[in-house]
Amino acid sequence: MKTSPNTERKKMDYVNLVMLTALVEYMVLILIVGATRNKYAVAAPATTGNSQWERLHRIQVNTTEQLVLFIPAIYGFAYYVSEIWAAGIGSVFLIGRIVYFLGYREAGEKRIVGAVLTTWPSYILALGALAGLVMKLT
Repeated sequence: MKTSPNTERKKMDYVNLVMLTALVEYMVLILIVGATRNKYAVAAPATTGNSQWERLHRIQVNTTEQLVLFIPAIYGFAYYVSEIWAAGIGSVFLIGRIVYFLGYREAGEKRIVGAVLTTWPSYILALGALAGLVMKLT
């Protein structure tokens, strides 16, 4: 059964929603880190000084690192495998970033669950996209 172009476009809208939500999460982190510099007396351009602020800064930096993998991976998976599965797996990434933030904000050792919920979806998306591409080429 053939799907209409509108149905295909709508599936991709879910992928775009997840990806853009990830960017909004990132923008919120940027605002939090910037807004808390004065609170924790960490004058720019310093990136050390107060352990609470350093954890917030590390959350932001780690999110930057994760987005570099996540964004192309979700689009590649959507293109070569499935838009709906890409959006679903990507949603786990979004939840993982929140769990990561909440845990790491309290203590470094509390970031592990969020880190797993972030990295594994990205790995699955990237490897799935690669597998989908290889299968298409063969």
